[in-house]
Amino acid sequence: MPEVTVTAVKYKYLSAVNNKELAQPVKLLERKAAEFDIKNSEYYDDEYDEYSITFYIPDRYILATYNNDGKLLRTAERFKNIALPLTVSKAVAKRFPQWSIPKDVYLVTYEDEKGATKVWKLLLKNGDKRLRVNANEKGEFME
Repeated sequence: MPEVTVTAVKYKYLSAVNNKELAQPVKLLERKAAEFDIKNSEYYDDEYDEYSITFYIPDRYILATYNNDGKLLRTAERFKNIALPLTVSKAVAKRFPQWSIPKDVYLVTYEDEKGATKVWKLLLKNGDKRLRVNANEKGEFME
């Protein structure tokens, strides 16, 4: 029988960044970063300790860093104008009634030892007034 190699998907990363409510493009890019196999890629060379690989589609990207064993060490992720999770949209509606959200940016930073930090940067609009606020995944506003 031929030799079979099984590569584990980076479940630690996927569980850290997971939000079931996020848009499909976010989940798609995060899955691609988790499934990427640096050792079988054209970029692999025994001489390097780390590799930075970018996964992107318009207005959305993930910059992922892997070690030479293929372990996902960290990511920097940016997604523009995606649907907000219910916790964030409810928090905005409660604190800023009558305000709309014409623009948003979802930022994720992941580190293998620390997990993921998720922030939504929101532009709020009410008539001629504009306001920028940041919220975390729990719908808590950050200064």
